[in-house]
Amino acid sequence: MIELKQVDVVFTQKKKTTIAVSNVNLSVEKKDIFGIVGYSGAGKSTLVRLINLLQRPTSGEVIIDGVDLTKISHRTLRQQRKQIGMIFQHFNLFNARTVFDNVAFALKYSGLKKAERTEKVTSLLQLVGLEDKAQAYPSQLSGGQKQRVAIARALASDPKILLCDEATSALDPKTTIQILELLQKLNRELDLTIVLITHEMQVVKEICNKVAVMEDGQIIEQGRALDIFSQPQKALTKDFIRTATHIDQALATILEHPQFSNLSPNEWLVELSYVGDETDQPLIAQLFSRFQVTTNILYGNVEIIQGTALGTLVVVLTGNHNQKQKVFDYLKKHRVNATLLKEAHSKHQNLTLVGGA
Repeated sequence: MIELKQVDVVFTQKKKTTIAVSNVNLSVEKKDIFGIVGYSGAGKSTLVRLINLLQRPTSGEVIIDGVDLTKISHRTLRQQRKQIGMIFQHFNLFNARTVFDNVAFALKYSGLKKAERTEKVTSLLQLVGLEDKAQAYPSQLSGGQKQRVAIARALASDPKILLCDEATSALDPKTTIQILELLQKLNRELDLTIVLITHEMQVVKEICNKVAVMEDGQIIEQGRALDIFSQPQKALTKDFIRTATHIDQALATILEHPQFSNLSPNEWLVELSYVGDETDQPLIAQLFSRFQVTTNILYGNVEIIQGTALGTLVVVLTGNHNQKQKVFDYLKKHRVNATLLKEAHSKHQNLTLVGGA
């Protein structure tokens, strides 16, 4: 569906050269919800604008449905762009037009008769849940409703691809979830391929089946969302994920408590993580009966990524040193990653023991 091959974007201004995108290779399949995540300035927005050639690459190929957009005429490009809708952070609605007219504007040169345009706009507003707001003006809408109007307008040309550039960044958390649920619905019901640009891994976690992580104009890691969340390879990816799953926040709170910041000599602070149904028996409950090691659970979290559970526990293990080491080996055997975070009198953080993650 979408292929970027060895794409570079270089800007030159007043003898200053800026590399916005560097040697990017990306493949998005039909019906993917593909997340591209990175901090501000990573090159995400430039990258997404390549897909409809609003930004031409300095070098490389941009292939949509087998057609290299960099090698076709302007007239053909205009036709190809009808396959690609786009929504933005700030909605870009016409404030002096009604909701109906904002959506209808996208059909101005469609060749449809007035009755056909009316029918289509009405059906689009029904699709995004705004049929009762047709005669309202943007100033009368909430942020989420404005984004729904923008989505309806983007769908007016029956695109195969929808590009979302920070489309939920201006919305509150509850409204963000509602918009993401709408995008999932459109992906499912219209076979719509969605490319979603964001700086929030939480957004990726909610709906994306694949993800690419950008830093300094390059894609440093990409793959299935489940694989990226369960086995991140790069430091930036790990940082994004731990922020989205609130693990670091939980650890900071735990370590602020005197009881856990000053462990007893026989105590370890440990992080446990697992994927899916790999833990098909109550392992934690068995640690005392098998190894005489007690487990105090301080924090637990389960994320559902593409229908698969990712679990995290932060615990204090109390017992003999050798027995605690046997616990690590036992957990590894049952495909639970165990990482020693802190032990009494240790200055080392995130130290992984033999048998750990």
